[in-house]
Amino acid sequence: MAYNLLKGKRGIIFGALDENSIAWKTAERVHEEGGTFVLTNAPIAMRMGQINKLAKKTGSEIIPADATNEEELQNLVEKSMEILGGKLDFVLHSIGMSVNVRKGRAYTDEKYDFTTKGWDVSALSFHKVMQTLFKADAMNEWGSIVALTYMAAQRTFPDYNDMADNKAYLESVARSFGYFFGKEKKVRVNTISQSPTPTTAGQGVKGFDGFISYAEKMSPLGNATADDCANYTVTLFSDLTKKVTMQNLFHDGGFSNTGVSQEVIDEFSE
Repeated sequence: MAYNLLKGKRGIIFGALDENSIAWKTAERVHEEGGTFVLTNAPIAMRMGQINKLAKKTGSEIIPADATNEEELQNLVEKSMEILGGKLDFVLHSIGMSVNVRKGRAYTDEKYDFTTKGWDVSALSFHKVMQTLFKADAMNEWGSIVALTYMAAQRTFPDYNDMADNKAYLESVARSFGYFFGKEKKVRVNTISQSPTPTTAGQGVKGFDGFISYAEKMSPLGNATADDCANYTVTLFSDLTKKVTMQNLFHDGGFSNTGVSQEVIDEFSE
């Protein structure tokens, strides 16, 4: 069901890869709610994914951009405003990658070149995106910027590896830049700490299937799906949340506040 929550609003959506990705689901929901947007991803990710299909479905244009490259980000922001006809109202940062995880290196045996690359892509890119938007004065007042994170930033999940550090940095950037964007531009900046979700990236984490099953048993409402996250993101893009900023918002069916569930107790009592 659509409510026209984003009618007349314009934005950029980073990170749509395929139909499993949260950015993809969010783009579909934003389109349903009347928003218009530019889709973007790194050229290598675009070759791996199906972003052209999403662009056709939502009537959107695609601008390739490496989110770690400041010149490419400047070009993306300038062209997006030209295509969309004005300043932006929303931006979704849905980007994450760990070379150490991909290469099967343990947290206690990181290759630091890999660590630096993953940090740049997953975390520092969020600062680069916002700095580009800030310097270009590209956001309308009461605009909304959202990045996706995971609660490994607060608690230890061994196989999440250096992505946990990246997410902690990402959340800090949201708070710090959120202050300046709020004071000077009246723009909101928040992160959504999402349930483990079977995206293409998520499934690359060792033991993911077992963990998603555990999280389902631990969460009173069950895991939040990619579709659920898209709906939540739409509310943060809308005018209904104009005073919500600098927050890390847990969207996980109650997992983050549950010590132990009866289902998990029963599992270990057998």
